[in-house]
Amino acid sequence: MASAGIARGRLAEERKSWRKSHPHGFVAKPATLPDGSVNLMVWNCIVPGKQGGWKPSITVRQILIGIQDLLDNPNPASPAQSLCNELLVKNLPEYKNRVRQEAKKYPLHL
Repeated sequence: MASAGIARGRLAEERKSWRKSHPHGFVAKPATLPDGSVNLMVWNCIVPGKQGGWKPSITVRQILIGIQDLLDNPNPASPAQSLCNELLVKNLPEYKNRVRQEAKKYPLHL
């Protein structure tokens, strides 16, 4: 698919940029395949808590559900991608349909 090639190219550029400059404490790197090559479509990431902001009462479950909530309820006032945001604002059912389509392209790797 052409879109997969475009995505890989974009992710390769993002990886180069990330390696040059990224926020302290954050980790984002593509998964390594058994042959030693990288899979740009699957990333392993670490997002550190802010200094003093983490409370022992917050569980891994709550963090993951919080991330899921952010993905499920994007903030139209602060878009990360303008084209996706336009679809979100103007045609929510189509936005949700496209999100489902993208999710099906990348099955869970556990």
